Amino acid sequence: MTRLATDHLDRLDDRVATPAYDRAAVSAGIVHFGVGGFHRAHQAMYLDELMSRGQALDWGIVGVGVMPGDRRMQQALASQNHLYTLVVKHPDGRYAPRVIGSMIDYRYASDDPEAVIELMADPAIRIVSLTVTEGGYNFHPVTGEFDLDNPDVRHDLAEPAASRTSFGLITEALARRRQRGLGPFTVMSCDNIQGNGEVAHRMFTAFARARDAELAAWIEAEVPFPNSMVDRITPVTTADDIDELAVRFGVEDAWPVVCEPFTQWVLEDRFAAGRPAFEAVGVQVVEDVEPYELMKLRLLNASHQALCYFGYLAGYRYAHEACADPLFVDFLLGYMTHEATPTLAPLPGVDLDAYRRTLIERFANPEVKDTLARLCAESSDRIPKWLLPVIREQLARGGELHRAAAVVASWARYAEGVDEAGEPIEVVDRLKDELMSIAGRQHDAPTAFIDNRELFGDLAEQARFREAYLWALERLHRHGARATLEALAEREG
Repeated sequence: MTRLATDHLDRLDDRVATPAYDRAAVSAGIVHFGVGGFHRAHQAMYLDELMSRGQALDWGIVGVGVMPGDRRMQQALASQNHLYTLVVKHPDGRYAPRVIGSMIDYRYASDDPEAVIELMADPAIRIVSLTVTEGGYNFHPVTGEFDLDNPDVRHDLAEPAASRTSFGLITEALARRRQRGLGPFTVMSCDNIQGNGEVAHRMFTAFARARDAELAAWIEAEVPFPNSMVDRITPVTTADDIDELAVRFGVEDAWPVVCEPFTQWVLEDRFAAGRPAFEAVGVQVVEDVEPYELMKLRLLNASHQALCYFGYLAGYRYAHEACADPLFVDFLLGYMTHEATPTLAPLPGVDLDAYRRTLIERFANPEVKDTLARLCAESSDRIPKWLLPVIREQLARGGELHRAAAVVASWARYAEGVDEAGEPIEVVDRLKDELMSIAGRQHDAPTAFIDNRELFGDLAEQARFREAYLWALERLHRHGARATLEALAEREG
């Protein structure tokens, strides 16, 4: 058994790829907020590939954590010189482990916010990137307005040098660069939000405006916020993943990452102070990201939501189990083909039929073991951004929406917190208490869940959606998830 560390790389099994560059020669060029599995399987991996070609050695990543749970990640990475193993799991059972070396440091912001701010104020840092999840942008799900009442936001406006949030830390760093006559860095969102760069732009300038109108105007004019579309299924690392890496390859890694083979990154080419040559390692650098991101958010991400609640209620616990069931596959393809795809603009060079089939194949990968519980988590941040726009567009165009409405109903049924066998469901959501309370009333008040205007706006008042939703919810309560999907298939057949 070999503990992962810089000095131990030459002791690793020959089947484990290691950095083909001198990590001592790597210097910081990127600060990244939200170092989770996805960032480590995606952006950090692309940079590692560039570095292995002898490029981008001045674009090393310094991770930053601002959430309480990030302490554990900081400790795990620090214990192994910020190295970690990325294990690509192929559907045929092959594992391809690779040590990633592009991250050179990790800071837990609350330990020393001043040091994090000064790090970003250094002109060597040219990109600050984000994977802070859909909920990390602090905006109202219906109005899209920045929440200035957030206690941590109020704290950061009052004490910028002791900021707790990404907004406070990044804005203070930009303020210092402006004061010192330095150019700005680029703020690059890599989260699953439509127009993620535009959202980040609005939220950061809203925060800055509440602090200093002149600073906000400077950020508005000078700081680029490129849009991007990112894609790679990256389930939560489990104890079994850690053990399997040790048994198969003899690597002791405190926090490896597992992922599927597929990866995609479409990135708007808009940067203030240069960027790595991402296109050299397969990133699609384009002028307009929107057609790609809508394809991904409405087909892949919304299909995950279509799969997870029905699947969990029907007794499945993994995505690949549900996608081995023809009933679920037909439901997903029906949603993608007849409801999501009509809302998409033509995308030259992309075969949407092939893309939809590829998504089913990816979901069905038995090696990834993506849990339905993971896909069900934080639904209040996901459904309004990924699925409700499809419903609204289909309402406007008179298109099909029964399947999408049924997905919302399946979420409402899941939020009751009890499965069809009477076993408790651990609902994970920032609005958990509110959602479960509302869901508990829907036997007597069937529209209670969608009457929540904070999430659904006026959708409950739209007759076609309301009727389709109530039809599905009634069958979920009376007959269960599987029978509801069978009835949907008959209805649409």
